[in-house]
Amino acid sequence: MRLLHTSDWHLGQNFMGKSRQAEHRQLIDWLVAQVDLHSVDAVLIAGDIFDTGTPPSYARELYSDLVVSLHAAGVALLLLGGNHDSVATLRESSALLERLSARVVPHADAPEAQVRVLPLRTRTDGVAQKTPGCVVCAVPFIRARDVMQSEFGQSAQQKQQTLQLAIQAYYQAVFSAADAQRKTLEAELGHAVPLIATGHLTTVGASASESVREIYVGALEAFPTSAFPPVDYIALGHIHRPQKVGGLAHIRYSGSPIALSFDEATQQKEMLLVDLGEAGLEAVTPLPVPVFQTLIALKGNLKTLPAAFAQAAQHATAECPAWIEVTVAEDDYLADLPARIQTMIEGLPVEVLRIRRERGNARAQLSADTGVTLDELDPLDVFARRLAHETLDDDIRDALTTRYKAVVASTVEGEA
Repeated sequence: MRLLHTSDWHLGQNFMGKSRQAEHRQLIDWLVAQVDLHSVDAVLIAGDIFDTGTPPSYARELYSDLVVSLHAAGVALLLLGGNHDSVATLRESSALLERLSARVVPHADAPEAQVRVLPLRTRTDGVAQKTPGCVVCAVPFIRARDVMQSEFGQSAQQKQQTLQLAIQAYYQAVFSAADAQRKTLEAELGHAVPLIATGHLTTVGASASESVREIYVGALEAFPTSAFPPVDYIALGHIHRPQKVGGLAHIRYSGSPIALSFDEATQQKEMLLVDLGEAGLEAVTPLPVPVFQTLIALKGNLKTLPAAFAQAAQHATAECPAWIEVTVAEDDYLADLPARIQTMIEGLPVEVLRIRRERGNARAQLSADTGVTLDELDPLDVFARRLAHETLDDDIRDALTTRYKAVVASTVEGEA
């Protein structure tokens, strides 16, 4: 069978005051055309269907339109809950959607309840056959309360280890139930049936972006790749950058279909066409997604930015202006910076949604240095790291350091 793997649609996202409704509408129209063009049997969305637990009415309407459109095309749909999704919101219409060829898995239930069978469909009339195309370990985002109970006196590290083991045990239990059902089907059909799994979590080696919210804050940094069950393909969601995990062709993040932050603006967004046969995984083919809304991150000073805005305007129209994030260097101290930027873009089909000041970014980077906490630094270390983000001559840097030491010394003496 041919499966289309996607994730992280985030229907209803409010992007710095801008709605993504038009983009998602175009995305649905494009997807429906692609499933017909590429003879897709089933679509799998691996979590974060909505952006919030209480999506706006237009997002729910888009959700319904997606289900109805794929049903009309004779394509099965499997929807997995993500960390942004509300279990109650996904559950409320699940029985109705099942009548429309859509199966919804809102939360981690009993292992045997997580097994799904995706059907093949005839290529001529688009009607789903009874013949199974694959068996799925349909695992959504796993909340800690779904698989474990906290014990008094556990340290943060112990809780992390306990949760990882609990998630691994849950995957193994779902795999055992799915494997048993697969063997029954194979005995009935007389041929092998592929087995796949899903997930919505961070795995070891995955590369994230700024729009990805940590899903196990302080509890689970990354799930070990080796802890996944031995299946033919693992369709993952949560990380917005499309990628193989650990270089393994059968463990994939499809990534989000539209850019959800400015640091994703240069990514080629895609969905994945997954071909499965009796021997298991046959091929994974990236399907590039068009850009429906231009996002551009610019950096420069007041002299270089006008040309940069003019260049950005070439990728936009008055009907669909480019959304821009601008980082201002050198001139970032000016109090009237927003007004100056607005003057530069007058008459251009661009909208500046965020202005960053480079020095402010440097301070943020200082506090986010990897692997270092404030407990490990003394005040002089902090001051030195802050100076490292400024372009200064060595004599000025040394003079500032000497002055800082003198101020700290006099303060300590005064307190004594």
